[in-house]
Amino acid sequence: MTETLFTLISSYGVWIIFGSTFLSCMMLPIPSSLMMLAGGALVSVGDLVLIEVASAAYAGAVIGDNIGFQIGRRASGTLDWLTKDKPKRQAILDRARKTVDQNGGLGVFLSRWLFSPLGPWVNLVAGATGLAWPRFAIWDAAGEAVWVTVYVGLGMAFATSFVEVSDIIGNAVGFLSAGLVALLMGRWLLRKLR
Repeated sequence: MTETLFTLISSYGVWIIFGSTFLSCMMLPIPSSLMMLAGGALVSVGDLVLIEVASAAYAGAVIGDNIGFQIGRRASGTLDWLTKDKPKRQAILDRARKTVDQNGGLGVFLSRWLFSPLGPWVNLVAGATGLAWPRFAIWDAAGEAVWVTVYVGLGMAFATSFVEVSDIIGNAVGFLSAGLVALLMGRWLLRKLR
């Protein structure tokens, strides 16, 4: 897979990085984090320019997030079609709603990089629940800056160990997301038992 990523980025340049971050924010299963790591690795060997890679990744993510937010705003109350007969999606949507309700902007910020699998869902929920767009946009921009900086930076720093770093990061994000789910489920169970 890593050869495919490098080939795509070599062939299409920063446009493929822009497209991957944009599409991943629109709920498509695109390996945007790996694309940014690969972009950072190509920057470190001189094949790409850092400002172009970072700008493309950042722009794609922010535009995708804001479109997701606007879809949620326009579809407020009608998100049930996404989760009909899909309990896993319903659980993710419920967690995203709870995150936005409890933490608002901070939830948006953390879902950009720390709990990134929740990001596209938080976009929809933030729009649907009426979170003010300026507040969403500021927290989103800050969170995406962290996400892009971390992944492109790691790609540059560990260009020779690209596969190992991508595995470690993937496992860490999965572990953090699973921990958050376990914590939220534990809180929910405690409330139900009381």
